[in-house]
Amino acid sequence: MTTTSSSVLQRDWNPGDLWEGYQATSLLEVPELAQATGVSKVFIKNEAERPLGNFKVLGGMVAAFKAMKRRADAYLASNDGSVPLPHLVCASDGNHGLAVASAAQRMGVSATVYLPACASPVRVERIRAVGGRVVLVEGTYDEAVLAARTAASHEDGLLIPDTTSDPLDPVVQDVMTGYGRMTDELTAQFALRGDIRPTHAFIQAGVGGLAAAVASGFRINGPTPIRIVVVEPRNAACVAQALQQGRPVRIAGSLATTAEMLSCGLASAPALDVLLEHRAQSLLVDEVQLEAGPSASLATAGLASTPSGAAGLAGFLAASANPEKRREYGLNPDSVVLLCNTEGEVEDQNPTLD
Repeated sequence: MTTTSSSVLQRDWNPGDLWEGYQATSLLEVPELAQATGVSKVFIKNEAERPLGNFKVLGGMVAAFKAMKRRADAYLASNDGSVPLPHLVCASDGNHGLAVASAAQRMGVSATVYLPACASPVRVERIRAVGGRVVLVEGTYDEAVLAARTAASHEDGLLIPDTTSDPLDPVVQDVMTGYGRMTDELTAQFALRGDIRPTHAFIQAGVGGLAAAVASGFRINGPTPIRIVVVEPRNAACVAQALQQGRPVRIAGSLATTAEMLSCGLASAPALDVLLEHRAQSLLVDEVQLEAGPSASLATAGLASTPSGAAGLAGFLAASANPEKRREYGLNPDSVVLLCNTEGEVEDQNPTLD
């Protein structure tokens, strides 16, 4: 353990506390895409503008600071004014681990991130660039989750998961609350556009946390429900299986997909509860559609992305082109569709918050 000033842990740790000059990411209207897909309007929230280049910074950093504050509360009354801090531990496909390692760097503690061995070397190096120790685990992301949990319990580390089988897990709840800052921004951005409000959101999912945060945010901040369509790779459709079964169920297979940030085999229980309550629908996309997502994002909106970052767009394009899917998801000429570019091109991202 190490020490830090107790003042570091006395904030509420909302996203605005995490870096200087915090500002909302852009909400772009794409009229050409709306015309091509036969809907009224299409908007894309560009999370590639976040520090670290993706939306995970909102969840992983907020949850890490809040978890550390809870751990430190027992020591805040120490007579020397110092707080012993444990090291942070998490599992990730890349972006959550980067956010947690960045939080550790900010707090002056160490972080160990467990990644599946197939993780992109670029993503591994980004975590190392902010001081994170990387452990590669044979198998899928779900094996990395188990390894991180075991390591944290044996080493007295502070586990910062973004998925759990416990619907009441406070850290995962904090992760989803952090993501909710995005819907707070969206509420304000749509308010500036008058009476416009999305009727649909096509949101990509790994374990379901972002989709659940969008569902919760619009339910809290809006008078009418928004239809949530959870977009997943066909090869890693754990949220679809959970929605069908009414509980998280680990799916079989290698989970191999070009959308590597969505390669998850078990949905998060807190996210699933929200999605079930919201009656979210599922949409599966194949690898060809996912691989075409970044090109479509660049061509229609001028946004650089990855197969993971543009998966919601890929799903929307697939659904809008299929008459049966249009009926299933209620797409019509009056629909206002929200998409999210969850990350930019990884090679171009700055691995630090500066």
